[in-house]
Amino acid sequence: MTASTLAPPGIPGAFPAARRVLGRILLTLAQSVAIFVPVFLVATFVTFALRAISGLSPARMQLGEQATPEAIARIEAEWGLDRPFLAQYGTWLTDMLHGNLGNSWSNGVGVADLIGMGLGVSLSVAALALTIGITLGFAFGALAALRHTTWIDRAITAVMTVISVMPAFVVGIVLVTVFAVGFGWFPASGYVPLELGLWPWLSHILLPALALSFDTVADVARQLRSGLIGAYRENYVTGALVRGISPRRIFWRHVLRNGTGPTLAVLGLKFPALIGGAVVTEWIFGLQGFGRFANDSAQAGDVPAVQGVLVVSIVLVVLFNLIVNVVLGRLTPASQRGV
Repeated sequence: MTASTLAPPGIPGAFPAARRVLGRILLTLAQSVAIFVPVFLVATFVTFALRAISGLSPARMQLGEQATPEAIARIEAEWGLDRPFLAQYGTWLTDMLHGNLGNSWSNGVGVADLIGMGLGVSLSVAALALTIGITLGFAFGALAALRHTTWIDRAITAVMTVISVMPAFVVGIVLVTVFAVGFGWFPASGYVPLELGLWPWLSHILLPALALSFDTVADVARQLRSGLIGAYRENYVTGALVRGISPRRIFWRHVLRNGTGPTLAVLGLKFPALIGGAVVTEWIFGLQGFGRFANDSAQAGDVPAVQGVLVVSIVLVVLFNLIVNVVLGRLTPASQRGV
């Protein structure tokens, strides 16, 4: 019995089509992993080499600049820093793959625990900022493309140009002044976990997320507008119009699907930018997040904490780009799908 005979009524060849989709996804995953694994290994090696390059030592943090060579050697031996560099890296890499990022030089607490306390705050803000950026960016970009060359298109393009050059810290200060201090609609600082209620959590992260989202809204809108206009000029759209397919169906089935590629590629770069930009907004809104922890660790010279921050950042970027690549692999150009 063939797969087509097993397909549900009215969906001929459903199983072969599903296998082709699954095959494309698996191929994209394999290609992405083949690229990201060596990149991850190189990035972690460079990250671990920070201590040797910086010349920093936990002994100097604990004993000060007047520490004797004997005391420095004793403390470095306690931290395992007297071993050969590659031996240290092998141990660190093995521990890191098991979720152990070492202990902070400042207080001896596990770096993974310290990062975990602030990562939820930053991920909440970044995820909401990304959601706002995608939602508004897609809405404005699609509207501008559908009203191409009209005053609506020109107005949206002008507004996106303006908000793209507005720094997040300026937007954050304005939002706090107007909506937190002026109207009192939102708290000016602090963070409430989601477990304590949806609105308390959302009210504390909405303003910082808005401040971070402006650049994403502008880039998504401009890239989507260009992609959709380019897709409308393709031959398959002309052919669909000739065959009498409705404009609505052409937009949703062909134009939107094939015009979002550049936008998704841009989103792959936006997520790490949102994580990095959280440093400024966390200071403005009084959030003890991942970005603020990274800044404090770097200023204190806490190398294990900085290494842990970089490793977590690398993992987040790799995972997000892996998701983007899978989605891009699913949205294959119409010419490759034979439509």
